[in-house]
Amino acid sequence: MMFVGFLGCYGAIQESQCLLGTFFTCLVILFACEVAAGIWGFVNKDLVAKDVKQFYDQALQQALQGDLTNSDATNAKTVVKTFHETLDCCGGNSIMAIGASLIQTDLCPKEKNLLETLAQGHLPQDCHKKIDELFSEKLYLIGIAAIVVAVIMIFEMILSMILCCGIRNSTVY
Repeated sequence: MMFVGFLGCYGAIQESQCLLGTFFTCLVILFACEVAAGIWGFVNKDLVAKDVKQFYDQALQQALQGDLTNSDATNAKTVVKTFHETLDCCGGNSIMAIGASLIQTDLCPKEKNLLETLAQGHLPQDCHKKIDELFSEKLYLIGIAAIVVAVIMIFEMILSMILCCGIRNSTVY
C-alpha cells in the first residue's frame, strides 16, 4: 500500500502520466481483489467464523500455558485480551471461561467479577458464541465498512484519472 501511495503522490508531484496510470492500475487491481475477497468472505462466512474461533483457541492456549518472558505468550495474551474486550466475553466455552477466569484473572474483562456473575446464576459469555453472533447477526457492519473503503477507492481512481487527463491536456510551460 505504501508503494501504491508513493506512485500516486510522486506521480502527482512530477505530473507524470506514466506514474499516475500505474497508480490507477494498481488501484483497480486492489479494488478487484477487495471485491473478490468480500464476496468470498460473504459466501464462506461459516468457514471464516470457524477459522477465527480456531485462531482464538490457539491464542488462548498459548496465553494460558506460556510464561511472560516468552514473546509468543505475550502476543497471544494481547490477542486474547483484545478478543475479550471487543466481544465482551471470556473463554472458548462456559467451562473454559470459568477456568480462564480463575487461572488468569487479567485475561477476562475487568468489569466482570466471576464470583458475582456465578452468584447471580449466570455463566460468563463464551467467545465462540460471540464470534458466531458477530458473523451472523452483525455482518452488516462489516459490509458497511467494505462499502466505505470501496467508495474511497473509487474516488481515488476517479481523481487520479482526472489528474492524468489534465496533465495530458495541459500546455507545457
